[in-house]
Amino acid sequence: MLFGQSSTYADTKYIVFETCLRELFSTCPICNSQSDMKLQRISTYVAIRQLCPKCLYNRKWQSQPIIGSTPMGNLLLSAATYFTEGSFIQLQKIFKAMELKIHQYVTFRRHCRSFLEPAIVHKWRSEQRKIIQKLQEGGKIALSGDMRAEFPGYSAKYGSYTLMHMHSNTIVDLQLVQSNEVGGSYHMEKEGLKRCLDLLEYDDLEVDYIVTDRHPQIQKYLRERDITLFYDVWHFEKGLSKKLDKLAKKKKNYCELLRPWLRSIRNHVYWCATSSTSGPEKVAKWTSLVNHLQNVHTHDNPIFPKCQHPLIASNNQKKWFQQGSLAVHKVEQILYIKRVLKDVEKLSHSFQTSSLEAFHSLILRFASKNVVFPFIGMLCRLYLAVLHHNENANREQATTKAGQAVYRMVFPKSKKGRPLKKESTYTYVDELLKLVFEEVVMDPSTFVEELKSIPIPKPLCAEFVRPSKVEAIAIHVSRFSQAEVESRCTLQSDL
Repeated sequence: MLFGQSSTYADTKYIVFETCLRELFSTCPICNSQSDMKLQRISTYVAIRQLCPKCLYNRKWQSQPIIGSTPMGNLLLSAATYFTEGSFIQLQKIFKAMELKIHQYVTFRRHCRSFLEPAIVHKWRSEQRKIIQKLQEGGKIALSGDMRAEFPGYSAKYGSYTLMHMHSNTIVDLQLVQSNEVGGSYHMEKEGLKRCLDLLEYDDLEVDYIVTDRHPQIQKYLRERDITLFYDVWHFEKGLSKKLDKLAKKKKNYCELLRPWLRSIRNHVYWCATSSTSGPEKVAKWTSLVNHLQNVHTHDNPIFPKCQHPLIASNNQKKWFQQGSLAVHKVEQILYIKRVLKDVEKLSHSFQTSSLEAFHSLILRFASKNVVFPFIGMLCRLYLAVLHHNENANREQATTKAGQAVYRMVFPKSKKGRPLKKESTYTYVDELLKLVFEEVVMDPSTFVEELKSIPIPKPLCAEFVRPSKVEAIAIHVSRFSQAEVESRCTLQSDL
């Protein structure tokens, strides 16, 4: 195998000790005399120059091929770490513990800027074009959308908005927004959705409806674009349950009666959404709840005149609410307010955003919230998460050799068996490595230009005036030692 061939990146590698290498080159293969050796090291790369002083035999051995001036092993280590959701800082600690040679973080970042991040952007855009072309063959598309703040709290730096095609469970587009682009983190969700919809409109994709949460700006914006909006049931039920739980915890007699009904009320939310085909039907079923709590199962609304469950005489009358009681009034104040009724009418009856929430959890493997990334670094890690999700979103359930479905018991959250899916695949990693070593390293200019076409917002610190070093130190130290520090800095500047 010739050095410099791009296909050698897939060759098998081993860990070799330096003493073993010295033993291998210590003797001349011609005259068996003691040879002189000189080692040249570049991180994981080592070259040995062997010279026999007796017969003048000499040779140069290299531990890995070199592409231009970059050892292939160094670049491969950076690529494998980046593409497989790894941390180079943690990898450095492992290598240091094993006394393995590794390049510095500065070199890793240079590999990312020159080869890895251009390859990720090109790979995602190629996959996105395939997804859009496939969707163009059909009619209107149903989507779910939501934003994930990249830092916890209300002062998030990044917000990534994701649009997922509901029927295929694949992500169509993802947009990363920085807070200073839109005047604050509160406006990032609307801007992310706008960019996603503009891209779909540019590619002649017509949206049938979008399932999302109840963000006020999103509601108004979709209404202005004349796009049908449905609310995710889980988000609605979560907000409603918080109010009911708070009411049930109050130290009143009627609150103790509400507590056993909380789970049934949650189930009623999902039943109203999934068993209905129109907004008025959802509202009619929802408004029957208070009657049901009072053991009244016939209703005035002609759309839903009576409960669908079989009428069974209850021996325990204490579990029902008394008609016209204070407890009924308190529950009606939560369940029947104007906003709740309007939101019930818009609950999604078919698809939900559970797969999108699962994708947001997947992002944590590629970009943890407690690690700061530059804009392009964050965007590329999000693209990697999208590639991983789209490849593994529709995995089949795992089966035994006999063909029986495999389940896993989960405690204590659930005592029921949960289906166990097949192991995740990482074909996209192999394709990225092939792209890097067979195309990008050969001519990175076109890939780098594609990366540079992405507009990068100014860093958040650019809005502030950078203080001098003396001022920064003076602010940091206590007021009792401030004069001493200023005099010391003045003395150093005079010297």
